[in-house]
Amino acid sequence: MAAGNHSTVTEFLLAGLTEKQELQLPLFLFFLGVHVFTALANLGMITLIGLSSHLHTPMYYFLSSLSFTDLCCSTVITPQMLVNFVTEKNSISYLECMTQLYLFAFFIISEGSMLAVMAYDRYVAICSLLLYTVTMSYQVCSWLVVEVYMMGLIGATAHTFCMLKVVFCKAKITNHYFCDLFPLLELSCSSTYINEGVIFCFSTFNILASILTILASYVSIIASILLICSTVGRSKAFSTCSSHITAVTIFYGSTAFMYLQPSSVCSLNQGKVIIIFYTIIVPMLNSLIYSLRNKDVKVALNKIIEKRLFCNGKDL
Repeated sequence: MAAGNHSTVTEFLLAGLTEKQELQLPLFLFFLGVHVFTALANLGMITLIGLSSHLHTPMYYFLSSLSFTDLCCSTVITPQMLVNFVTEKNSISYLECMTQLYLFAFFIISEGSMLAVMAYDRYVAICSLLLYTVTMSYQVCSWLVVEVYMMGLIGATAHTFCMLKVVFCKAKITNHYFCDLFPLLELSCSSTYINEGVIFCFSTFNILASILTILASYVSIIASILLICSTVGRSKAFSTCSSHITAVTIFYGSTAFMYLQPSSVCSLNQGKVIIIFYTIIVPMLNSLIYSLRNKDVKVALNKIIEKRLFCNGKDL
């Protein structure tokens, strides 16, 4: 399709999260606080894992990558949302919109794949403990992270390429607070069957492949845990997985509900609320889940604080 066909739309107007003026300021302050906390918490997690030598294990290597993905996903979405709350004309150029769409797809797909890799890591740690160091070597972990981001790259490229072929000639106001797939397709005056097919196929593959990996891992984990005679041993094994199970349930529950159904079934207003969970709330919750409920992280943080206080005491 010729590039000139896109000349009718040079920018999009974002409707935002809500049109109620009395909610603009409270929502702005709320999401600003969430974003600041998310950024600080995930940056803190990455820094803590990097500085604490006893956290240099596969589990925390993947957790550091998940924190990076959460940070980037939130940063791609939230600033645009905050702008929508304080400006009258919420415009975004065509190029910026496609860039935001690409980055959003890349990080959201990568996050789902990273959760599957973390489930596999827990499976090896519990079911093949004696071979854990060999199976999850630095090279293997590095390749798994590379594959995670390759999945995101392929999916984001496919979605964005198909979107670039869409002719936008309807009203350019998109009923959303950022450039997402279904709201943009609502503005098309050309056929969107290919786009919707690509969305469904890639979403089905990414979500089901990851979920099947997670389910297979946890079926084996539960079977192994039930063979443990000690109640304390069972409790400890379950506790190492509880944080991950919580994160998986929240993330995949919302993404599956959003993307594994025809666009006509899920209204755009309903979709905006759902997307808030896995683009803004989940990145914040992950940092809480993996820090407040993780003894190793608490110990590492206490050691760094004590070391800092000891060094300051010596300087004085």
